Amino acid sequence: MGLRNLVSTLVQVPTLLALKKGMKPRPYEDKDCFGRQVENNAARFGDRTAIIFEGRSVTWAEFNAQANRYANHLKSTGLNRGDTVSLLMENRIQFLAIVVALNKLGVTTGLINTNLRGRPLTHCITVTESRMCIFGEELLEALTEVKDELPLDEGDDYLFVPDAGSVSAPNWAADLENASQTESGDNPPDTQDVTLGDNAMYVFTSGTTGLPKAAVMSNRRYLASTGLAHVAGLKCTEQDRLYICLPLYHGTGLVVGVGAAFSSGASMFIRRKFSASNFLNEVREHQTTCFIYIGELCRYLTNTEAKPDDHKNPLRSMMGNGLRPDVWLKFKNRFGVKRIAEFYGASEGNVAFANLLNKDQTIGMTAAEIALVEYDVDSDQIVMDANGHCIRVAPGEPGLLLALINEAAAFEGYTDEAETEKKVIRDAFEDGDAWFNSGDLIREIDVGYALGYAHYQFVDRVGDTFRWKSENVSTNEVGEIINGHTQVQFCNVYGVEVPNADGRAGMAALVLEDGGGELDITDFSDFVARQLPAYARPVFLRIQTDIDVTGTFKMVKGDLRKDGYDLERVSDALYVLKPGSAAYVPLDAAFASAIADGKAGY
Repeated sequence: MGLRNLVSTLVQVPTLLALKKGMKPRPYEDKDCFGRQVENNAARFGDRTAIIFEGRSVTWAEFNAQANRYANHLKSTGLNRGDTVSLLMENRIQFLAIVVALNKLGVTTGLINTNLRGRPLTHCITVTESRMCIFGEELLEALTEVKDELPLDEGDDYLFVPDAGSVSAPNWAADLENASQTESGDNPPDTQDVTLGDNAMYVFTSGTTGLPKAAVMSNRRYLASTGLAHVAGLKCTEQDRLYICLPLYHGTGLVVGVGAAFSSGASMFIRRKFSASNFLNEVREHQTTCFIYIGELCRYLTNTEAKPDDHKNPLRSMMGNGLRPDVWLKFKNRFGVKRIAEFYGASEGNVAFANLLNKDQTIGMTAAEIALVEYDVDSDQIVMDANGHCIRVAPGEPGLLLALINEAAAFEGYTDEAETEKKVIRDAFEDGDAWFNSGDLIREIDVGYALGYAHYQFVDRVGDTFRWKSENVSTNEVGEIINGHTQVQFCNVYGVEVPNADGRAGMAALVLEDGGGELDITDFSDFVARQLPAYARPVFLRIQTDIDVTGTFKMVKGDLRKDGYDLERVSDALYVLKPGSAAYVPLDAAFASAIADGKAGY
């Protein structure tokens, strides 16, 4: 095993050398963007397939021309470099063509989570000061509900893109598809002036409730990330085809997946939504060689009924995040995947890890200067020494990940300067230093011979955010919404573990208003369904008579997390939101047993 480990590591050396040469931070003034990459692909691989989607395929030349028609029309509406346009659309070819079109003009795309409704949707469009909103036919109803609250002019500032063709553009929006048909398919000259310092997109980091934060992604960071995915992660070329079924409003799908295709010229098979039952058939039919994943999808696929020939497929490489150690080897062996390039990185952060040496069960290594520091999970705070400085953990121990902020590792942050500052730890080890607070616990692990690079493993989220259904859920924001129910006096939201499920399920401990009697569970269920997207709705409820707080009136969550939804530990009333249901019901022993056995369907 030692010799095999050494050989498997050494074969990665050429890739690492090429990556090191190409990944040196380029000046923000340099002129480049992914719109240029699409133009280059059209020139080099014009006749090769770029995208396959729902029975339709387009070549790189056709895709580039479509993006150009959009860009030339959008320019005629008065959009200028530096403006922002919100995009609300499900995965499809038009989504990608619009993103490329805006990038060619130097316009920033605000990537809106298609699950959002009401106040969160309004906020995401307004917080980026969007000049326009481009939306798909499939999201017409969602936008209709909020357009009266948006500072956009009807007729001019809304652009409709047909989908199924069952409805036409409303009278308050122009049809972008029709309007752009007569535009030139030639590359707009504006693209030559777009720089690495221009913002490529805003990626909303929370997307749960209330006020999601818009993380800034410059062209420099986008291209650096896509180069990493293309050259050292997937190791793809124009001969490859990527299987992408993740939502394109998220960084993993749009940056790692689509970005790797833009960078390499590889083609893409794109799905509107993930389907476990269709996955392997489509991989074989379309001869996809690379898979863009999140851990939850791999767990779903591993839980499907195994067949003796599952390993007989063209997949050779995959890249994504959140693949847990208990699923890693099961998935790799069953589906015959030789290379898993797990990565770690926040949309707004200045640090990234990647498993470039193909070591099992690791998020890999990083070139950034990092520190793992002691963190008190129960009190939800960093442990400081007598001088008020952070304390580094011993090797192998989990610690809060901090990343040094400097010129080579800039923290681009959010559109909100106050929210950006909240993620910075200043004077962490010495006066004047500044570190990005990832909010994650990770640990260093031993992976054998690794060319002198330390490797790490993700442990857990900390503080007031947890992940569920591959989304970041803000406990504070969910709590604020639930506190708006007429019967709720206080609400304490936290994440709890569910066997055989990735991340943590939301749980809310409620104290009812004095004299409120029993919770009207039907009304409360309707309220939660209206106010929260599915992944942000608490799976469990606990009705308490009082809520514990610290001396500074911060709600205590440590004991609540330990109690969880254990019927033997909790005497308070417990309710559960079963998979596929919109109504809470009392948690009984039979369903609690199914959860414990990992058979509840979460």
